[in-house]
Amino acid sequence: MSIKQIRNIAIIAHVDHGKTTMVDQLLRQSGTFAEHEKVVDTVMDNNAIEKERGITILAKNCAVTWEGTHINIVDTPGHADFGGEVERALSMVDGVVLLIDAQEGPMPQTRFVTKKALALGLKPILVVNKVDKPGARPDFVVNAAFDLFDKLGATDEQLDFPVVYASGINGWSSLEEGAAGEQWGPDMSALFNTILKHVPAQKGDPAAPLQLQISALDFSTFVGRIGVGRISQGTIKPMMDVVVMEGPDGKAIKGRVNQVLTFQGLERVQATEAGPGEIVLINGIADLNIGVTVTDPTKPSPLPMLKVDEPTLTMNFCVNTSPLAGREGKFVTSRQIWDRLQKELQHNVALRVSETDEEGIFEVMGRGELHLTILLENMRREGFEMAVSKPRVVMKDVDGEKHEPIELVTADIEEQHQGGVMQALGERKGELVNMEPDGRGRVRLEYRIPARGLIGFTNEFLNLTRGSGLISNIFDSYEAHKGDIGGRKQGVLISMDDGEIFTYALGKLDDRGRMFVKANDPVYEGMIVGIHSRDNDLVVNATRTKQLTNFRVSGKEDAIKITPPIELTLEYGVEFIEDDELVEITPKSVRLRKRFLKESDRKRASR
Repeated sequence: MSIKQIRNIAIIAHVDHGKTTMVDQLLRQSGTFAEHEKVVDTVMDNNAIEKERGITILAKNCAVTWEGTHINIVDTPGHADFGGEVERALSMVDGVVLLIDAQEGPMPQTRFVTKKALALGLKPILVVNKVDKPGARPDFVVNAAFDLFDKLGATDEQLDFPVVYASGINGWSSLEEGAAGEQWGPDMSALFNTILKHVPAQKGDPAAPLQLQISALDFSTFVGRIGVGRISQGTIKPMMDVVVMEGPDGKAIKGRVNQVLTFQGLERVQATEAGPGEIVLINGIADLNIGVTVTDPTKPSPLPMLKVDEPTLTMNFCVNTSPLAGREGKFVTSRQIWDRLQKELQHNVALRVSETDEEGIFEVMGRGELHLTILLENMRREGFEMAVSKPRVVMKDVDGEKHEPIELVTADIEEQHQGGVMQALGERKGELVNMEPDGRGRVRLEYRIPARGLIGFTNEFLNLTRGSGLISNIFDSYEAHKGDIGGRKQGVLISMDDGEIFTYALGKLDDRGRMFVKANDPVYEGMIVGIHSRDNDLVVNATRTKQLTNFRVSGKEDAIKITPPIELTLEYGVEFIEDDELVEITPKSVRLRKRFLKESDRKRASR
């Protein structure tokens, strides 16, 4: 395959702006799928959690052929929490397709990925997606994208970007604006041709010493570890001797490549050789890690290791010590949890794991709440059981002064909820940066707020906006500590005894607050069974039963009315708890508990 026939692009966008649907259409229209293979579900989001949530978590590769040119496409996550995935994906490409929703315009996560792409010198192609929506504003989106690029320090060449209008779900694109309600173009050819015209071809020399940087890892039970990366120069062949280097000054390990595979559609096909610009998968080398360079042993030319932003949030993962421990999980010991976290570090480059002074407690740092809760969700599905603490922000010491991470928050809300949301963000030390009504009854608020203030805010925000608000946030910078921020406004109801919950007990507790548990659920001393209606914690008897006598009573006044319990999810639990509480996670249940189960221990600790 000649060098000029390859293009490498990444598709970047905010969550839910239609990246994965667009990739599906490109695969279909390039003839990668036959007509009978049309699938209802998106092909790229094949992980169970991705399908459930409708978001992309892992960067994925595929390839299409258009007019004799091999186009490698990398689908990237839209969440800043998975920034480690984005940074790796961008190291493999020569251009980016930036997808923006024609109604919503650029969002904070758009800003995050675009900033990374522009800093690497990649030229963007702007795709205004969903132009067939009734509220579409294509002109506004193009102007807003230009302003965003300008703010992010784009060069004159990057500001001169091509614009394509598209409807990913209906499978058409156009270079010109058309009439509302009509189809503006026949198919996706306008986008394909723009990619061929504006994305530069690889300029590497096939005869130079091999230079292949590993950007992602995969695993197969047949061939072991698989490295995915782009060849910058040189040629790679099966059974070739190579050396694996950790940057120019790092250690070098000799190895031999077993197979070389390339992407064709969603399939991986074996190749007899691969040259500059190709994204390949290689196996046979056990010591492959992300960021290393596979190079020629006679003339090694390693590339610098990939740089990834530092984590901003930390949590403690502990061994589950509750009275119900070990009933539902397969993996419960500290050694098993530690080994699983070490395995995660091999491909989750934005994660940091360290041991603490206490036995069975590990400190795990990540990019944000979603980054860490997705890891926990994966672990519980694999059969792990553990307890986790409230997330804390990672502070930095700058010239002897304590600095904390500041987030940029965008809230899209109805005008009637504006007062409540602004008051709540103000109490959490938020500063209003911009306010923009859309003229249709909704308003967009932009705030800068300490990351501490956002922990636990999502549930409050959904209550304040009656579920109609959209909120997204992204790390902005480190600034001097902003002072104390108030915690949860309500106390909790704590069980005083071990046993099972009875309907009778729930009826008696109904006026005390909202419950997390239902009849027949197991409880133990120190477990949190509900939210108190006041601001103090209350120890309650959740296992009490009705005293039976030989007096007959009419059953009418005995009918017990119970408010349905709050559905406890992993995210809700992690956001809800305070510093003296833990979330107990098992494959089947999520429970909340106090760190010290006995009331006497809690009193002693609070002195």
